[in-house]
Amino acid sequence: MKRVLLSLALFAMVGFVKAEIPLVDATCPGGIDVHADEGGPIYINGEEGRLRTLNENSYEATGQGITISLSIDRDGTPSVSYSSKDGAKGVCDLTED
Repeated sequence: MKRVLLSLALFAMVGFVKAEIPLVDATCPGGIDVHADEGGPIYINGEEGRLRTLNENSYEATGQGITISLSIDRDGTPSVSYSSKDGAKGVCDLTED
């Protein structure tokens, strides 16, 4: 019985550790603006991208021929990169409002 209760308690705690999309604003080369609301969605140049969750710390949004990759480090720091259908890719700069 103790094992079952311990397992349930650990399982419940895992749900609280899960990361979500943070509030992010970034500018990418080529004039690409990225905005993510806390919990999602991710906007590319003002239009909502199609969101895909890769794992609890990595997300991709696609739209306008651009793929935005958002990853969250263990300390909660976001990083944003992009790739486009014409082969351009790079790291985006986080901006503060």
